[in-house]
Amino acid sequence: MTAREPTSAATAASPTAPASAAEANGEPLAALLEHLKQARGFDFTGYKRTSLERRIAKRMELVEVGAYHDYVDFLETHPEEYAQLFDTLLINVTAFFRDPAAWEYLQSDVIGQLLERKGAEAPLRVWCAGCASGEEAYTIAIALAEAMGAEAFVRRVKIYATDVDEDALATARNGVYGAKQVEGVPQPLLERYFERTNHNFTFRKDLRRAVIFGRNDLVQDAPISRIDLLVCRNTLMYFNAETQTKILDRFNFALDPDGILFLGRSEMLITHADLFTPVSLKRRFFTKVTKATLRDRLLLAASPGHGELGEVGVAIRESSFDAAPVAQIVTDAEGMLVLANRRARETFELAGDDVGRPLKDLGISYRPIELRPTLDRVVVEHRPVALGPVAWMGAGGEAAEFEVQVMPLTSGTTLIGVSITYVDVTIQRRLHEQLDHSKHELETAYEELQSTVEELETTNEELQSTNEELETTNEELQSTVEELETTNEELQSTNEELETMNEELRQRTRELNEVNAFLETILTSLGVAVVVLDRNGQIDVWNGHATELWGLRQEEVAGQHFLALDIGLPVEQLKQPIRRALKDEAYRGEVRLSAMTRRGKAIECTVTTLPLTVHEGEISGAILLMEQRAASAD
Repeated sequence: MTAREPTSAATAASPTAPASAAEANGEPLAALLEHLKQARGFDFTGYKRTSLERRIAKRMELVEVGAYHDYVDFLETHPEEYAQLFDTLLINVTAFFRDPAAWEYLQSDVIGQLLERKGAEAPLRVWCAGCASGEEAYTIAIALAEAMGAEAFVRRVKIYATDVDEDALATARNGVYGAKQVEGVPQPLLERYFERTNHNFTFRKDLRRAVIFGRNDLVQDAPISRIDLLVCRNTLMYFNAETQTKILDRFNFALDPDGILFLGRSEMLITHADLFTPVSLKRRFFTKVTKATLRDRLLLAASPGHGELGEVGVAIRESSFDAAPVAQIVTDAEGMLVLANRRARETFELAGDDVGRPLKDLGISYRPIELRPTLDRVVVEHRPVALGPVAWMGAGGEAAEFEVQVMPLTSGTTLIGVSITYVDVTIQRRLHEQLDHSKHELETAYEELQSTVEELETTNEELQSTNEELETTNEELQSTVEELETTNEELQSTNEELETMNEELRQRTRELNEVNAFLETILTSLGVAVVVLDRNGQIDVWNGHATELWGLRQEEVAGQHFLALDIGLPVEQLKQPIRRALKDEAYRGEVRLSAMTRRGKAIECTVTTLPLTVHEGEISGAILLMEQRAASAD
């Protein structure tokens, strides 16, 4: 599926003027995008607004709708319009070996280094995001197969090719392309990796198994992880800056530490140096910047002295603890508060008589953060635990943020207490926010420049898409005429066959009805209850006398196991006769049983068991003839 976008500024607006000032401000467009998300699961809110307006305006003009809210109504009454709209919004422009210089660099430099780092037999995972109709995914397969050899490629490589366009994915899965589509494939590679059938070229089936196509929305769906090579070319340019950042964060997560990101010509990542660093900016190859997961933290612990310090040493130690700029409290092994420095007392309003009380009885045990589970964990594991940052509102109304460190205090292997420190990180976090704001302003300037370049690239892509569609349409019209003629002849032939089959079916139906009526007459005229079982003991036939005798109708017992019926007849005593009838075609067994009719009348019932034989003596079931006799007097 290839979308088409108008190229003139005149088509960027609705075919008629907006219905209101609100619509001119884009609010109805947001409502339309929300409707598409709720009705069909496509979220276009992250796409560039100007491009969306141009393409939606084209569809509105074709269906003669003048306002966005009217177009929502049109979609609800014409569901087939969704497919046409998505066909216009989702642009699928791709080709084999597009930008040959970049692919030459991939083959000559990138793949070799990648294989060297991975080792001789390690698996290689590739993600082709926004694969459209599959040309680039198969190009990657060709490049890797050339570098590794076909056998190693099949054994080691998995290429995950994803897109949101199901029609494009269907084309990609087939792996069949016309002569014009494979023009970018060098002739030696075309002969090695494609099989020619008529006027088309089919990618090699043995290598095709390594390429897995599936639907993945880069905005909403989770990324594929542990990727060694991620190819996403000329896809990011359709999204706004905020959505691009979100997608690039996911790409950073998806890549292995040594993974490579391969982008298109218009995607430079100038403003995302914190996520990716260029390997070759000219060819658009990048490697990920590993995000730090641990921060340097201040760890402060009080521990007993080694040797005698003397009174001066003890005083110095206590004074230094009390004057420390970081709030700190210490508990003994039993959870009693034994120390609290001046900063902790002032910050958390601890009184002098709080020392010596159980920490769990003090407010600081749960404000600004719940400490009790963490203290239990530290006591058991003898390992420090970091918490936070946590917010705290002081007595003067000043907000602060703390990082809390809980550290065991030991003497040898014996736990003697726990140290809890509160590091004030308020200033650092504010400075970080100011830095992020300044960085955001700088990035905005770069993004505006990149956006202009991407808009130009988008227009070129759409013009190329329109040209390809016109050529395809001309070829399809020529073949459609031939297909219509062939289809007409096939329909005439099929119609004649259907008439003949209908007549035969009507004749067989009449014969079947006659046979069924004849059989029903016979079973009724026998004057006894007749039950026919299949080889599994399930009921096929249950005549009217059986209904009269046991109170169950044919439709209630059909398909039920006879021996599982709960009726006035002791069916368990018929298990052996039925088994013999199913094995011996000459068997005829007669059993007389005491029974109770549906009306509660006690009777003697004679049950005759016969085999049911068809097809030259083959036993297909059993027949039970049940005849009522008056119960004998005791």
